[in-house]
Amino acid sequence: MSRPEPSPLAAHWTLDPRVTFLNHGAFGACPREVLALQSELRARMERDPIDFLTRAAEPLLDEARARLGAFLHADPDDLAFVDNATTGVNTVLRSLALRPGDELLTTDHAYNACANALRAVAEAAGARVVVAAVPFPLRGPEEISAAVLGALTPRTRLVLLDHVTSATGVLFPLETLVPALQAKGVDVLVDGAHAPGMVPVDMGGLGAAYYTGNCHKWLCAPKGAAFLHVRKDRKTGLRPLVISHGANSPRTDRSRFRLEFDWAGTRDPTPFLCVGKAIDLVGGLVPGGWEEVRSRNGALARRARTLLAEALGVAPPCPESMLGSLAAVELPAGREPPQAALPDRDPLHLLLFERHRIEVPVYAWPGPARRWIRVSPHLHNSEAQYRFLADALREALDRTRAPATSA
Repeated sequence: MSRPEPSPLAAHWTLDPRVTFLNHGAFGACPREVLALQSELRARMERDPIDFLTRAAEPLLDEARARLGAFLHADPDDLAFVDNATTGVNTVLRSLALRPGDELLTTDHAYNACANALRAVAEAAGARVVVAAVPFPLRGPEEISAAVLGALTPRTRLVLLDHVTSATGVLFPLETLVPALQAKGVDVLVDGAHAPGMVPVDMGGLGAAYYTGNCHKWLCAPKGAAFLHVRKDRKTGLRPLVISHGANSPRTDRSRFRLEFDWAGTRDPTPFLCVGKAIDLVGGLVPGGWEEVRSRNGALARRARTLLAEALGVAPPCPESMLGSLAAVELPAGREPPQAALPDRDPLHLLLFERHRIEVPVYAWPGPARRWIRVSPHLHNSEAQYRFLADALREALDRTRAPATSA
């Protein structure tokens, strides 16, 4: 099979043309113009690190937060830059004053790293993690709401919910779940790792106590750019993972929240400072701006899911209305089980990469008996690339189904 062409917009990225890159959802991919800005900022920092880090960085961070706040419909002062969404989740969890018997609620669709953070803080405090079982395949968002609300108890202190699930690619109904939970006096921490740039995010309208998301995925900022949004009434007592000079700064011109989160020791702030450029650049690649970016990516994800489901002879696991630009398709039962839990160690993943140079995740969820392939298109992808993947999957299935020959 000949390698298909990506989208013409792929010229804005530095992706290897020898690889059919179909895993934008893992770590994103940063356009060359954004990388060029980051290089300029790093060069400026290294010409005079004192000037850059102690004088220039603060107003530049303010500007970057303002750009991100406008995109998220958020007050910039309620935003803190963090390295990734997992850092944001850990920041909130480690600031909780948990007591023995308290419960932290999440679902079985939660991201593994965040589930590990829940278990770690619960074990340290004598609390426990409650996992609501959300069916998958599922018929509609009401099944998610029923599972989450049905797992609440008087001891529930916090609920960790995905905005878009990583393993299953499902949009959770936050617009109904968040107010329902808060009406019961339970705070919500949203893991929005995939949401910014994939779906509209309105912090003011959502009203969750805490929301963390990545800028390096669908916004296409450099790696290490993410944010934590904290509702104003929950800022007191929330501390960064690294306690530094801001803890006892005598300054009165900035809030304690700002002073603590903006300086966590020496680190490279350039990923944060490129967020505005990424928003402008990617949104400017198509005539309809970010609305069209989301629409194009979502349409290609739905088309890709259909192509793979047909190639595998399986049914799509959820309605199209519950998808953003991430979608999972289950591999047929009876395939060779994975040799490890990591998506880059599955035999089918290795075969697709080594034989066809296709970069796509294949993984087990929620356990070894069920395996999935996930698509996550962005503007650099084309439908032809997903047809190529579907053909490669058919070939792989034919090879494994071929009858054994006797000597």
